[in-house]
Amino acid sequence: MVKLVIKKGDQNQFLYETTVSTPVDEIIKEVTTIYNGRLKISRICDEMEELAKHGTLLPPNIMGLTDEQVEELKLVDEWGEKCVPSGGWTFNKDPIGRRNGKQPNENMQDVIKRTTEEAKKMVSKKQVQNNVCVTLRMVQDALDILRGAVTIVYPMNLPPHDVIRQEFENTEDLSGLQASLEVIEITQAQLWFSGREMQRGKKLSDYIGNNEKTKLIVKLQKQGQGAPAREPVVSEEERKQMMLHAHRRQEELKLKTRYVLIPVRESPQHLEFHLLFVFLFATLVADVRGAFLELGLVLEFETHCVEEGGAGAAVHVFIPRVQGNPVGSIGLWCM
Repeated sequence: MVKLVIKKGDQNQFLYETTVSTPVDEIIKEVTTIYNGRLKISRICDEMEELAKHGTLLPPNIMGLTDEQVEELKLVDEWGEKCVPSGGWTFNKDPIGRRNGKQPNENMQDVIKRTTEEAKKMVSKKQVQNNVCVTLRMVQDALDILRGAVTIVYPMNLPPHDVIRQEFENTEDLSGLQASLEVIEITQAQLWFSGREMQRGKKLSDYIGNNEKTKLIVKLQKQGQGAPAREPVVSEEERKQMMLHAHRRQEELKLKTRYVLIPVRESPQHLEFHLLFVFLFATLVADVRGAFLELGLVLEFETHCVEEGGAGAAVHVFIPRVQGNPVGSIGLWCM
């Protein structure tokens, strides 16, 4: 089976399994339905979390009004009296005035919380890392357990104007919301692979050959948005690993630093020759401690092995001078 990593933008969305003989039209239809289904699950879970905190949604003619305005206009939330949570409720005012504040008891809150977590996990983006393919059946199962949790907490069902009920009945109105920009109609969906659009009417084998044991990245795009950005040469995780490796190598390249005083017993010409010898010796030997040179010059330094069979070192020389002539000693840094 061929595994497609479906991406929207730069984000992994889900893993989809198919065959090379499957028509592109069928793949587009199923991938788009799964993508939209995952969005629906996310919207329902977000609203159910608010349901557990502040109860059912207020009618449109009351939503957003203050208590004084509701009383002055003599408005009544009739559905709020009918649709009460099982086991009773406590008042928890909604700070933004969307819900009636009738919070379910702790047991019912726990039912909603556990169910939303389970549903999110079923279609999570982390399933790509776990190598778990998301199917239409999994999306439907997630919706079913969410519907079941709402039925347990609200046996009398939710008000018809509550967005959770509308989502379950597929009557939601997303116009004017950010969510409407995320949904992709099947007729407007496109799949892109390796910088090319996968044309309807063709088969997957026309693009990837007949190898069934293939895993590739396919990008879902809305018609008219143009070609999606190409995948980077290395993934974000690979880039982090490369940076970590470079940092470790840089740490290995660092040499222990030691300040050394070398008595001046020779002429500057001889001294320069011995310093050159010291530098070459330090760069060729992996680990040197206590190098005793001729003519009374004594040097102590350490190096770290950079790679097997070699070492690195940098020598900086400081020669105190009086009227241009070297005097006393030499300061040497090995870094």
